[in-house]
Amino acid sequence: MYIPDAFTAENLAWAHRLMTEHSFATLVSKGIAGLSASHLPLLYRSKDEGKGVIEGHMARANPQWQDFTEDTEVMAIFTGHHAYISPTWYTSTPAVPTWNYAAVHAYGVPKLIDDHRAIRALLKRSVATFDSNPDDAWPNDKAHEQFVQTMIPNVVAFEIPIDRLQAKSKLSQNRPAADRPRIIKALKDSPVAEERALASFMNEENT
Repeated sequence: MYIPDAFTAENLAWAHRLMTEHSFATLVSKGIAGLSASHLPLLYRSKDEGKGVIEGHMARANPQWQDFTEDTEVMAIFTGHHAYISPTWYTSTPAVPTWNYAAVHAYGVPKLIDDHRAIRALLKRSVATFDSNPDDAWPNDKAHEQFVQTMIPNVVAFEIPIDRLQAKSKLSQNRPAADRPRIIKALKDSPVAEERALASFMNEENT
């Protein structure tokens, strides 16, 4: 990822937070047929050592998992809030439009999870993470458990120990100080929810 010095995010905790809060990622791999990409919810898990682990699963019918070999790196792309930035919001001219965003690229060699109990535990962690009513979504009854067991062979679960991270925070740091409050205000006043979310994120980064 191209990262000018002004937009480099070197704080690992910042990168881990973005990966956690924006966990619907793009997983890119390279195999015999060329490049493949899947859009998946991925769970970040910290470790005592290293940069952490990414966990996820995909349909067994998805051929991408066949790219996962012992010596082939994959890349998971996590994208935070983003929006168009108009040059009319700047105090100084001439200026050109741009796009503000935050992103993390995580690289590592994936490992398939074969144990059914481990796969079940991963699926349950996913439900607990994303569902507002996990006990209802994953009820503790025999019928649901039987259904889950019949579904497990139809998914491929994996973990990716993170070897390296690239993090970019392009939030108008290269603009004069007077511009950033104007940009945040324009985004905050927008009718578009994603633009208002970016305003809040930029405001947090400014504090």
